[in-house]
Amino acid sequence: MHSKTNKIKRIVFHHYCFLAYSNHPHREMSSRETNPNGICKNIPNLISSFVDTFVDYSFSGIFPPHDPTPPHEIPQTRFEKPDRLVAIGDLHGDLEKSKEAFRLAGLIDSSDRWTGGSAMVVQVGDVLDRGGDEMKILYFLERLKREAERSGGKIVTMNGNHEIMNVEGDFRYVTKKGLEEVQVWLDWYCLGNEMKSLCQGLENVKDPYEGIPTCFPRAKPECFEGIRARIAALRPEGPVAKRFLSKNQTVAVVGDSVFVHGGLLAEHIEYGLERINEEVRGWIGGGGGRYAPVYCRGGNSVVWLRKFSDETPHKCDCSALEHALSTIPGVKRMVMGHTIQDGGINGVCDDKAIRIDVGMSKGCSDGLPEVLEIRKDSGVRIVTSNPLYKEKGGESKMGLGLLVPAEHVPKQVEVEA
Repeated sequence: MHSKTNKIKRIVFHHYCFLAYSNHPHREMSSRETNPNGICKNIPNLISSFVDTFVDYSFSGIFPPHDPTPPHEIPQTRFEKPDRLVAIGDLHGDLEKSKEAFRLAGLIDSSDRWTGGSAMVVQVGDVLDRGGDEMKILYFLERLKREAERSGGKIVTMNGNHEIMNVEGDFRYVTKKGLEEVQVWLDWYCLGNEMKSLCQGLENVKDPYEGIPTCFPRAKPECFEGIRARIAALRPEGPVAKRFLSKNQTVAVVGDSVFVHGGLLAEHIEYGLERINEEVRGWIGGGGGRYAPVYCRGGNSVVWLRKFSDETPHKCDCSALEHALSTIPGVKRMVMGHTIQDGGINGVCDDKAIRIDVGMSKGCSDGLPEVLEIRKDSGVRIVTSNPLYKEKGGESKMGLGLLVPAEHVPKQVEVEA
């Protein structure tokens, strides 16, 4: 596969050289060409845009829509409650299951185009690891974000513990296909940089591999190149980290719900939700060291906490949850992923904690997709693809006992098939 891809790259590169030649720094230019007010003054920016689009299309097969977001805009942490809010759990490198979840919620059509109108979506993190479609999901979400914006909708993507781990260089849960996919993407990215280097007026892009060793003592030799590419792409300020992950939220408040991957304690809220988002974005973008801020590391961190997501209700710390929620004005529930709920989406602590990781990825438990829906006019419900509920005409919360024993996690929120 790599040899065929490399052949295509060489052909495209040689054709591109002709395009860039007219602006090459070593070519003698006419007075009209060197005129700063002439028609050629915008060529560097046009070529840069062309190359970026070429790289995206070569890898993903799509032309990404224009990004309406100003490049230096600070993403907001708090949002007004929309008419319809959909929350989607961990995706873990499974593109087809990801699309199934969006389709189940009526957010995309059979061609994967946005049909959600003005709906708002929160995906609570863990796109990375356990599957081989990580980059494809990142592209999928990026495209949908832009399509949703044009329709008055909104998609908020979040950092999970697996995003944090990968930026730190912890690849314990990466698959072979995951290594290969990122390596192929980075090959195209580096070719794009080489193409840009032919154009006068564009800054030289830093070599993404700079400072990365060529071998790793505890890894198999056949994985060395894939590991190097993953480090280069995902380390702080790496091209994948900066483009995709630095735009993620770590905490988000939408109306009367707060979203986080693992969980929030009162100490996190006291530290400042906006401050957490800003610092994590800065770290991923290259503004810190190798390791994430302390509130993203360890068992009590915002992306690792399981105090409210254990499947056994009596192990959930409802008092700590209530204390945390009481410190965020107007918020009455916390929605989280991180811990697989074998019985599907459920609520505990009088529905103050709603757990939405159903392990849908084939790299996890290959669970049936479910999403959480919160409507301004009709409250909270679960939308499920489980055929048990389809057969029963979409029974409400009492029917949820069919999925799990009565002593196990009770579902307290309404369900729709």
